[in-house]
Amino acid sequence: MPAGEGRDLRPVAACQPFMSNLPSGREVKDVKAVTLVERVTHSPEETIKFGREAAGYFHPPCLVLLEGDLGAGKTTLTKGIVAGLGAASEDEVTSPTFTLVHEYGSANSVFHVDLYRIEGERDLATLGLDELSNQTSTVLVEWGEKLGDNVPLPCFKVRMEHQESDNRRILIERLEA
Repeated sequence: MPAGEGRDLRPVAACQPFMSNLPSGREVKDVKAVTLVERVTHSPEETIKFGREAAGYFHPPCLVLLEGDLGAGKTTLTKGIVAGLGAASEDEVTSPTFTLVHEYGSANSVFHVDLYRIEGERDLATLGLDELSNQTSTVLVEWGEKLGDNVPLPCFKVRMEHQESDNRRILIERLEA
């Protein structure tokens, strides 16, 4: 199956509990995206290394939306980010596709969330994203596009694109009002 095919990537309708600090009346056009860095990596090791460097942008409390097709390297990049934040080693970070949420670290927790299997409002509500966002933590959300435009600001968007071979184009933006 080609990357992304067969999965519904439309935003889950009711993300509102997680988005409780969203200013009322804010429209999507009010969101400004500031590009922080864009890079092409050429191997999984280079993607992890870049994740370690990118961790410097993410200071808790922080929401990071990771977007890209299946196989784009979201979990590989997350390994580097989590290690760069000092929450766990790269080898300890695994995809939460079936468990949905992994927690790393203690003092400055990092929550790694995977929305790939989330199909609707009820699935999203069971994750408790609103509780995660209220802690002094970094929340990394794979398949962040499923949250749609209703995300608290400021936050970060990491867009990943699989190019040829092991090449990955990575764009990190800060979204602000």
